[in-house]
Amino acid sequence: MAAKKIEKTNAARLLDRAKIPYTLIPYEVDEEDLSCTHVAAQLGEAIECVFKTLVLKGDRSGYFVCVVPGDHEVDLKAAARVSGNKKADLIPMKKLLPVTGYIRGGCSPIGMKRAFPTYIHSSCLGLSEIYVSAGVRGLQIRIAPDALIAFTRAETADLIRKEE
Repeated sequence: MAAKKIEKTNAARLLDRAKIPYTLIPYEVDEEDLSCTHVAAQLGEAIECVFKTLVLKGDRSGYFVCVVPGDHEVDLKAAARVSGNKKADLIPMKKLLPVTGYIRGGCSPIGMKRAFPTYIHSSCLGLSEIYVSAGVRGLQIRIAPDALIAFTRAETADLIRKEE
């Protein structure tokens, strides 16, 4: 039986154009559970390697992107601080598609409608590869963190809430 052909996403085409190595990894989508823990389980990977892309709006800078390990929450105060804001909040779900071109569960730090300032949690630096959304539900990009950082012109920072 022939393997199902994986459709290239805009994010993948942009990486191809930049000659950045990556791998597209499909997984089974559960519309009831779009969490990163579900994605990591589907991929058979440690949750620390599967990152989620969150879009925030700062009171000074406007929109920016935080990419954090899937089992953690973004620390809004830390995100505001690194992005040069006094305050920042996650954007409402209904704004995600108009602002980024992506939907919940398929938001990639690569290929948004506009290039927003991007911050990736510093834990990525200790990993040889990480997973981020390829821009659609059911498809992840496995990529070297330094390649993702260079391509998105991201800064690394400590962006997650500390466990109490």
